[in-house]
Amino acid sequence: QVQLVESGGGLVQAGGSLRLSCAASGRTSSSYPMGWFRQAPGKEREFVAKVWGSIGSTYYRESVKGRFTISRDNAKNTVYLQMNSLKPDDTAVYYCAAGATLYTWDYWGQGTQVTVSS
Repeated sequence: QVQLVESGGGLVQAGGSLRLSCAASGRTSSSYPMGWFRQAPGKEREFVAKVWGSIGSTYYRESVKGRFTISRDNAKNTVYLQMNSLKPDDTAVYYCAAGATLYTWDYWGQGTQVTVSS
């Protein structure tokens, strides 16, 4: 079992930056893919970014490419999401997730609110 705890959300003006953190505990492994999802009010949860593998391969949804950066510190069992040039459309609850395989998301954090004001 893996436990995930997010932190770092908050209120920021458009164009600003935030860094989210997700600390993992339990049966963690650097081989687990880890990622971020978000859910805005009235919308479905959507994929944002993921990192996986020994070399830290990454993948992003198109709308955040060039603005968001996902990274992983295996020594600290922590994954980060650096968010720059934030837009009001980025407002959502952001969830950290971890997979027991490359193709599934099996563990979820409780979420952290990100609000971007215009």
